[in-house]
Amino acid sequence: MLNIGLLGCGRIGQVHAKSIQHIENARVTVVADAFPEPAAALAAQANAQVLSPEELIQSGDVDAVVIGTPTDTHYDLIHLAAEAGKAIFCEKPVDMSADRIRECIDIVEKKNVPFLAAFNRRFDPNFSNLQNRIGHGQIGDVEIVTIQSRDPSPPPVSYIKSSGGLFRDMMIHDLDMARFLLGEEPVSLYATGSALVDPAIGEAGDIDTAAVVLTTGSGKVCQISNSRRATYGYDQRIEVHGSAGMLRAANVLENTVEIATEQGFAAAPAQHFFLERYEAAYRAEMLAFIQGVTAGTPMSPSIYDGLQAQVLADAATESYQTGLPVKLS
Repeated sequence: MLNIGLLGCGRIGQVHAKSIQHIENARVTVVADAFPEPAAALAAQANAQVLSPEELIQSGDVDAVVIGTPTDTHYDLIHLAAEAGKAIFCEKPVDMSADRIRECIDIVEKKNVPFLAAFNRRFDPNFSNLQNRIGHGQIGDVEIVTIQSRDPSPPPVSYIKSSGGLFRDMMIHDLDMARFLLGEEPVSLYATGSALVDPAIGEAGDIDTAAVVLTTGSGKVCQISNSRRATYGYDQRIEVHGSAGMLRAANVLENTVEIATEQGFAAAPAQHFFLERYEAAYRAEMLAFIQGVTAGTPMSPSIYDGLQAQVLADAATESYQTGLPVKLS
């Protein structure tokens, strides 16, 4: 039985606790949160103990930690957990600073602890199926990847101000997916963007509409488009074109019923909320973590993948701010 300590009892912590409850040979034994009410509620739900973060990490009843706390706490918690020899599951981004992620890599490697960077979209059944088909050569050599990711509505401006910007907060998922599907590292990146959804987002120094083009050393291209507004639901689509064909993953709709009348064909809107859309992915990534810790197999995505996604997000931010392409080492 793998005993798991849950750091952070907010929305994402509750999602992970629910996932763990559905996995054999794992349980939440200890929880911690900056606020006592959510900690007590989740502890009661999971039949777990409430401790401080430091006490949780040092607890003998904890073999692995799930870090679902605000990003600015990740660095210290990763260091404490690694020093304590605990396996680590960490929400994205690992940190807002690529240099601080490199320092986290140093301690994780020094202490030789398992680490999974929680890019849940890699575990989505549709996206992982698509990537598996690429790996089996079903469309030949990948030539161009198109990723569309649009939220139903923007978050509060108060969140925007501390989010690190659209590229680091929202597009970082798509930048990781680009690496996942391209099969090789981008060597150049160009980004553009605007504040078209809410002027207050622009006044806060961010954008809500963006596009990025990445190019690899062999010439493969990935184009990503993001928007903080989609009137028809949570828009998550991928298309990969190759030398022998094309693979496409469409939106997941609220239901599969389609009606046809003299006015034409109509279907349900896309699922509206990311927790609903990626419920299976959250469960699959937790299962992969638990199985990896138990079997002692390498973790993927790793903390190195967390670093690479952050480097791309930083480069996209730089390109948007300067209006120039950025070369990547």
